[in-house]
Amino acid sequence: MDIRSRNNITVTGPSDGPVVVLAHGFGCDQNMWRLIVPTLARQYRVVLFDYVGSGRSDLSAWDHERYSSLQGYAQDVVDVFEELDLERAVFVGHSVSAMIGVLAAQTVPERIGALVMVAPSPCYIDDEGYRGGFSAEDIDELLTSLESNYLGWSSVMAPVIMGNPERPELGLELTNSFCATDPDIARVFARTTFLSDSRKDLTGVSVPTLVLECAQDAIAPREVGAYVQAAIPSSRLVTLDATGHCPQLSAPEATAQAILGFLAGRR
Repeated sequence: MDIRSRNNITVTGPSDGPVVVLAHGFGCDQNMWRLIVPTLARQYRVVLFDYVGSGRSDLSAWDHERYSSLQGYAQDVVDVFEELDLERAVFVGHSVSAMIGVLAAQTVPERIGALVMVAPSPCYIDDEGYRGGFSAEDIDELLTSLESNYLGWSSVMAPVIMGNPERPELGLELTNSFCATDPDIARVFARTTFLSDSRKDLTGVSVPTLVLECAQDAIAPREVGAYVQAAIPSSRLVTLDATGHCPQLSAPEATAQAILGFLAGRR
């Protein structure tokens, strides 16, 4: 299968520049990065793609069994890196994609040279000694609501996830992105996302890592950012003066500058 078409791969920026790969989260697609791509593309070759089942990917390639696990999405990442023959590229993952990037880096360590985790969460459910932000009952209710009425759930939850109620256009954009996703595919991706527990995978990360958190985030509270940073030996934590779970939309300049600062330190 043609991976470029399957995952709707697009590339911009100087052809000889260091490579940065941007990966979207649940219910989104590569368009969510559009506000920071021009800044990154001045110096870097920027690769964007859609996970199968999202955006303009080839929906016929979606498989329930494969995408019921984060490993299935990690294989999409591996496929993209291998298709473009990337080596030591920087993987920037938003939300659940941060953990997908961790899994991909374990599979092809020679191809991923650094990680940027934007609003990551290795586990959304509270546990003894760990605050993920939700109880098990919260997640059950969230998934039940999503599965019974996905469009209704999207219109209610997207503004909460986005935050910034004084900027309703942001919540509307995320709502529209959620609603553009096939409900059956979204239900599977939601379960894969919100029931995942990747905490044990963090200690195996050996590449330089930037953890980007927002000052206020209803999905990934500050305790999560601190946990991720503490679990990854070669990481540093930056707290953006931003609200919500999607700083690439709500605070694109600050997000881009934080990523550029990290990239500059690697050159």
